[in-house]
Amino acid sequence: MLIGAQVRAAGGLRKALERGGAMGAEVVQVFTQSSRAWKPTQYAPDVLDAYRRAQAAHPTVRATYCHATYLINLATDDRDLFERSVACLAANLAVAEGLGASGLVLHVGSHRGAGLEGCLARIARALLDALEGAGGHCPILLENTAGAGGTVGRSFEELAAVLAAAGDHPRLGVCLDTQHLWASGVDFGDAASADRVVAHLEATVGIERLGCIHLNDSKVPLGANRDRHENLGEGTIGLRRLGALLGHPALGAGAAILEVPGEGAGPRAEDLATARRALRLGRAGRREGEPQGEPPRGRPPGPPRG
Repeated sequence: MLIGAQVRAAGGLRKALERGGAMGAEVVQVFTQSSRAWKPTQYAPDVLDAYRRAQAAHPTVRATYCHATYLINLATDDRDLFERSVACLAANLAVAEGLGASGLVLHVGSHRGAGLEGCLARIARALLDALEGAGGHCPILLENTAGAGGTVGRSFEELAAVLAAAGDHPRLGVCLDTQHLWASGVDFGDAASADRVVAHLEATVGIERLGCIHLNDSKVPLGANRDRHENLGEGTIGLRRLGALLGHPALGAGAAILEVPGEGAGPRAEDLATARRALRLGRAGRREGEPQGEPPRGRPPGPPRG
C-alpha cells in the first residue's frame, strides 16, 4: 500500500511534489483550485506538462490525486447552483487530467432532505458530461460521507446507486474515507469487522472501483454523523482499528492519503510514519491469527495510474 498526504500547492504545483517528497509521501493529493471558491485556477499547458514529467521522475512520489472543490453540489435542485457545480467539476477534472492524476476525489453534494431518488438522474448527467468533456483517463472518485443531513454517499448502497445511474461508467470509482465511515456508524475495529466492511463494499460498489483511501482518525465517536478529522492515534478510532482495515489483503495494492490536521497546517512526516505503523499493526494482527473471513472475489484496486 502506498502512503501519502494532502499537500499544499502554494507557490506552484511542483511545490506540492517537493513538500510531499520532503515528508516521505509516496502519493500526494492537491486541490486544483481554492477548496472553497468557484473561480478556477488557470494553468498553461506547459505548466501541467512540467508537473507530469516531474512526478514521473520523482524518486518517491509515485502518484498524484486531486480533490475537487467543496462547493460543488450535484444533488441540488437549485438550477444556478447546479450549473455552477457542473462547470466547476469540469474545470477541476480538466486540470486533474492535465496533471496525469490517478483520480479526482469528489463530494457529490446534498439533496437537503429531498431524497436520493429524485436527484440521481441529474448527478449522473453531470458526471457523464464532465467525463465526456475532459476525455482522457482520469477517473472521478465519489467519496463516502459522514452521514450528516442529505449528503449523498452516506452508505455503500448510495454510492452504488450513483454509479448505476451513470451506467457504471469505467471512469467512475469511489474514495473511502475512514473517518467518514466511522462517523456514519460503520465499525471496522478488528479483522472480522474489517472483513465484513470490505465484503459489503465488494457486494455493493465492487472492490475494483476503490480508487483510494482517505486515512483519518476521528474527533467524534462511532455514529456521530459529523465530519471531524483527527491525527492518527489521537482520535476515537485509534491505530489498531485503522490498521485492521488497512491491513485487509484486498486493499494492499491501493493508496492511503492522510487529511489530518497535524499541528494545524496539515499532515507531517511523523503522521506518515504513524500511518505506516498502523498498517504494520494491521498486517501483524492478521498474521497472528485474528479472524479474517473469506476475501472478496472482485479484482483488487489497481496500482496508481501516475
